[in-house]
Amino acid sequence: MRADGGHAGFPFRRFVPESRFGRWFLDTQTWSDRVINVALRDLRRLMIRPDGPYPVVLDAGCGHGRSLPLLMEAFRPERLIGIEFEPKVLINAIFRAARLGPAVSLIRGDCTRLPLHDSSVDLVFCHQTFHHLVDQERALREFYRVLRPSGLLLFAESTRAYIETWMIRMLFRHPMEVQRSAGEYLGMLRACGFTVAPGAVSCPYLWWSRGDLGGAERLLRIPPPQPGEREETLLNVVAVKPGPG
Repeated sequence: MRADGGHAGFPFRRFVPESRFGRWFLDTQTWSDRVINVALRDLRRLMIRPDGPYPVVLDAGCGHGRSLPLLMEAFRPERLIGIEFEPKVLINAIFRAARLGPAVSLIRGDCTRLPLHDSSVDLVFCHQTFHHLVDQERALREFYRVLRPSGLLLFAESTRAYIETWMIRMLFRHPMEVQRSAGEYLGMLRACGFTVAPGAVSCPYLWWSRGDLGGAERLLRIPPPQPGEREETLLNVVAVKPGPG
């Protein structure tokens, strides 16, 4: 089996592995503080019941595990499951999980084939994972399957407008043919069966997500374009699997 999840001579890829720079950067304190934590705070703001309870939480694409202590603090789950495909990255997550205690368990696996029972998870945290996946619809169906009725998907993604910037293309690795706009991601979530309320969507226009890194605003004092005037670079969504009634 190749590192990208496919087999030699077989063109299907499940996800695109990160670059060497990307693997390093995603294990920095900057990534924890400026990206994961910022997204998690925004997602909690969009939730009707941010304090739960959410007994079982799944971190889909947990990477080096830097999100694990943040999720434990935010939701206090009885069980926190992290799933990651890249074995070298998962090793770091295992060390971080060990410090958090027996409530945290890690699985080497694939988001398109989750080794979890139907309706066994209360909340799925999917942060900056989807733009690495090739079969995004299949992964989303898996999230829907494992969520209990009324369960939540916290979905935080960079859009095509950001992934296609020169800096990201140079430093990171992604399957460019499957990148989507914010509207296309929302359409995919709804087509899968998730409910997305108008107040459960946020499109932060953070400086680091812009092609000029916010230079026009900071140096030239040019105000950033407003929603509706720009192509969104980031999308945060609280999607709900419909429950009884």
